[in-house]
Amino acid sequence: MMPVIVFTGATSRTTRERMPRGEAEHYRERAIELGVPSDAILVEPRARNTGENIRFSRALLEERGVPVSSALLVSKPYEERRAYATARKLWPEVEWVSASASMAFAEYVDSIGDARLVIDMLVGAQQRLRVYPRQGFMIEQDFSEDVAAAYERLRNAGFTSRLLADSVTRS
Repeated sequence: MMPVIVFTGATSRTTRERMPRGEAEHYRERAIELGVPSDAILVEPRARNTGENIRFSRALLEERGVPVSSALLVSKPYEERRAYATARKLWPEVEWVSASASMAFAEYVDSIGDARLVIDMLVGAQQRLRVYPRQGFMIEQDFSEDVAAAYERLRNAGFTSRLLADSVTRS
């Protein structure tokens, strides 16, 4: 299905303990365990945010002479929209498809082990979808009134640990 797979990412607050060598390296190891040929895998181990994931992966693919016309982005469920919007902004000539593991909210909470953190991450992701287009980091996206209202309720209820610091009261 894919001639080349790029695993990108260092560590994050939620993966630091489970993936101490970095997300990209751990995903590469797991893919090889599942039978993916190692010569079909490229690793980009430095990215610390979605924009870097895209920029560094693009540079790696260009350096290796790999032409890209379409790509499948695989991310955490709550990051699909942000990954897609960022990729469209930073590499617009590629046809992007965004995907994640299909799981219920409770299942995702169980995988992280902290319901409060998961809600904080969801609120932070929603804020970034609103703020980052104005900062030039991603394309604009529309939101339903229900989503906007839920974001406001959760932010006002104190789910703010993952909000951008300078935008907590303005976003």
